[in-house]
Amino acid sequence: MHYIFLAFCLHLIAIPVYGWGFFAHQRINRLAVFSLPPEMLVFYKPNIEYLSTHATDADKRRYIIPEEGPRHYIDIDHYGQAPFAELPRSWQEALLKYTADTLQTYGILPWYLTQMLTRLTQAFKDRDADRIMRLSADIGHYAGDAHVPLHACSNHNGQLTGQQGIHGLWESRIPELMADRTFHYFSAKACYIKDINTYTWQIVLESAAAADTVLQQEKSVSESFSSGRKFAYEKRNGKLIRNYATAYAKAYHGALGDMVERRMRAAISATANYWYTAWVNAGMPMLHDLKKGVSTQAPVHPTPERMIGRQEA
Repeated sequence: MHYIFLAFCLHLIAIPVYGWGFFAHQRINRLAVFSLPPEMLVFYKPNIEYLSTHATDADKRRYIIPEEGPRHYIDIDHYGQAPFAELPRSWQEALLKYTADTLQTYGILPWYLTQMLTRLTQAFKDRDADRIMRLSADIGHYAGDAHVPLHACSNHNGQLTGQQGIHGLWESRIPELMADRTFHYFSAKACYIKDINTYTWQIVLESAAAADTVLQQEKSVSESFSSGRKFAYEKRNGKLIRNYATAYAKAYHGALGDMVERRMRAAISATANYWYTAWVNAGMPMLHDLKKGVSTQAPVHPTPERMIGRQEA
């Protein structure tokens, strides 16, 4: 009996959390393509499967590259209170004010995202199809993370308030259950970003401002659910997974209003805007003759079971 119970327990595993989750990150990159102008669509649409498949590579690298983790978040509340006016928006100025170790400890997402735009601009100038796709996929991922309130908050998984697991509930469970059924994905055509730094920091500030609501509403909903109703087990890939119950996730989603939908739609729009801005800044090179189908590069497949550094599940 002991061995049967042990074998059963080995199948009760937690779902790994990849930023917005596989589903949402892939949706964000895929749908951002359709906001691009025809001059870009001619190259991006044939490679849409690459952008979707590789949308989570950045998260998977967190299992094998120590430096990757801090690129996905910023614990902005470490630096005081909103609007965090004393926190330098420039990376060089931030390095002068704080040590590199401090910045890495509390996350570098907004600074790193702007650096990625510079790299994508150069890839467009070089007309390097592989680099354009690889950087575009990663930028979509980081832009998505910037729109998640718990990626701009030191209480990133509710670990400070007894709400462990809220990270995956907000950005994975709700989108998987609700997005394709009820979310309105429509996003306007891509727009040029005049000031990339200001634009990026505004996204982060909006996320940070919503973090308290994310935490408070979950605590409120939790009070009306017994522990037996809050979680359920479901089979995934032949394994029994403990996850938030559908009824609980839907109740939390309702308490948040359309927050998850709005942030996901904004992430789609921002991703397209970033791609478009890099292309314009590169001089709007012709893309129709670049090679198609660069998705021969295999997605990242990490072998370790735990992320290096900060855990999100």
